[in-house]
Amino acid sequence: MHDPEGVRLQKVLAAAGLGSRRACEELIASGRVTVDGNPVLELGVRVDPLHSVIHVDGMRVQLDSTLITIALNKPKGVVSTMHDPEGRPSIGQYVANREERLFHVGRLDADTEGLILLTNDGDLANRLSHPSHGVAKTYLAHLEGKVPPSLAGKLLRGVELEDGPVVLDRFQVVQLTPQASLVEVTLHEGRNRIVRRLFEEVGFPVSRLVRTAIGPIRLGDLKPGRTRVLSKTEVGSLMTQAGM
Repeated sequence: MHDPEGVRLQKVLAAAGLGSRRACEELIASGRVTVDGNPVLELGVRVDPLHSVIHVDGMRVQLDSTLITIALNKPKGVVSTMHDPEGRPSIGQYVANREERLFHVGRLDADTEGLILLTNDGDLANRLSHPSHGVAKTYLAHLEGKVPPSLAGKLLRGVELEDGPVVLDRFQVVQLTPQASLVEVTLHEGRNRIVRRLFEEVGFPVSRLVRTAIGPIRLGDLKPGRTRVLSKTEVGSLMTQAGM
């Protein structure tokens, strides 16, 4: 893991925003840093910032300053493409002023609002998009009708759809009225319109759907149509959940 032609590890960590060089030396000395899966305790270790895989406290450190990941709160009616040949509003218009060549990670159907990520990091995008890495996604679903207490168990056990079963990781009722329900659900699925199809199957059609989180990244108070660049810490936690 030591690269004689590389950069001192504490300098690399400091450049990645982990603190002052002295603070980064303390991270190394306390055994909290790994390089390519190996714990590092010596301060003289040099690494290749472009190829080394570095974790601090188990979280991946993003070293390439040219890579960027952006959160967008996609409004309803916007299609999840960078450009739409039919002239419909697309997510590309919200990052048209960026110099980087960005592409979106996954999709939201036009009627679904909320969090979608755009990045120029191909490795991260592939990891997040691949079902085997199972990064969880959380949604707020406005349903027609008042859901019964028994629905939670049914959804957590699994519901059979035409293209296979779907199982929720988490189901929580947020608000109930006699005519409608607001629920929060978390799942690792990425199939097309999966949340809408799931609730349609159990008899509670979705009237509004908002994705509020992708793994550790939350929508928060980001307004519809607005974007924000993820911090290095957020990107690191996202990479870690994606198995990087």
